[in-house]
Amino acid sequence: MLKPSQTQLKDLLTRRVDKIIGEKELRAKLTSGRKLRIKHGVDPTTPDLHLGYSVVYHKLREFQELGHTVVYVIGDFTARFGDPTGKEKTRQLRDAREVKKMAEHYIRQALTILDPKKTEIRYNGEWLDKLSAEDLIRLMGHFTYAQMIERDMFQRRMKAHQEIGFHEPVYPMLQGYDSVAIESDATVIGTDQIFNEMRGRDLQVDFGQAPQAILAVPLLVGTDGKQKMSQSLGNDIGVTEDAGSQYGKIMSLPDSVIATYFEMVTNLPATEIAAIKKELKSAKTNPRDIKMRLAFAIAEMYHGEAAAKKAEENFIRVFRTKGEPDEMESYNLKKARGLTDLLADSGLANSKSEAKRLIEQRGVRVDHHIISDINFMVEPVKGTIIQVGKRRFIQLK
Repeated sequence: MLKPSQTQLKDLLTRRVDKIIGEKELRAKLTSGRKLRIKHGVDPTTPDLHLGYSVVYHKLREFQELGHTVVYVIGDFTARFGDPTGKEKTRQLRDAREVKKMAEHYIRQALTILDPKKTEIRYNGEWLDKLSAEDLIRLMGHFTYAQMIERDMFQRRMKAHQEIGFHEPVYPMLQGYDSVAIESDATVIGTDQIFNEMRGRDLQVDFGQAPQAILAVPLLVGTDGKQKMSQSLGNDIGVTEDAGSQYGKIMSLPDSVIATYFEMVTNLPATEIAAIKKELKSAKTNPRDIKMRLAFAIAEMYHGEAAAKKAEENFIRVFRTKGEPDEMESYNLKKARGLTDLLADSGLANSKSEAKRLIEQRGVRVDHHIISDINFMVEPVKGTIIQVGKRRFIQLK
């Protein structure tokens, strides 16, 4: 099905879409009957993907369902020094082996949404590792210093008298060259990547290719309902998190983002989402009930109906009856250990700094007792229950 219907074309170009560059050309390509190469690139810099990333992957899956190929570019070269986009200081260089290991996690998680049969996985080290010094200088010659340094984060750093690594303005050129190497027809990205992908359009023209269209999806807000979803901010919902955790985190969302989540991270039809939006405006509807439908849809998408039902039952048990979940993850504690370290190691917190913040904010309980001392020691007593917030539990075994 390479020629979409008018309804399919409308949904493809409007749902989960913030901005399209080259829309006229993209429409022509989509109605030409030709199989397109849809690029998405990712630098493996963290172990896990969250629902913010899934917005892009759902859009990519829409292209696949129309018969097109997604070229999933793993930045095994570019991830070694990292994209400077949005960064207020130079990123630390990474080892190639570390990047490759994280890439394997990325691919496995991405393919829970993407169709493996219509996904072409490429590593940009295939072409970037082969560039000679002369090749790189010639590539840099396609751009001006002023063009690359105009980026907002570079301007902020200069005003704050902070360093800019000489390699950092080169990054967008390399990302742009990926589009040339794979002959990209279109790329699907978050809005924060538009600058980099515009360099791809520039280079494609210089190399005699038709410029790729850029389809940018909105950045999904996290569980705080304010800032974009990010592991470093602790407001993320992981693609591979267990169903109970996903369900609980969705239920913690502010009511104001329920409709956005239905539209961005589920595959419910547009007509059903329109009905949900209407319900949310009705004084007769409790937003909590609609949020439970959203939580169930997310848990079912990644873990299946049975796991979603169990997550829902546990949620009702824990939050409506103030009980504990029927099943909890077990943790093997062989000797007394600091609560801060235990939270980070068990996954109840993303890092030691987050663990300390949770304890200081009185969000951690040990056997139902609130612990506010970051130096608290947990004894290896079988059956001890450690709880973070209202929805995350482990039990010592």
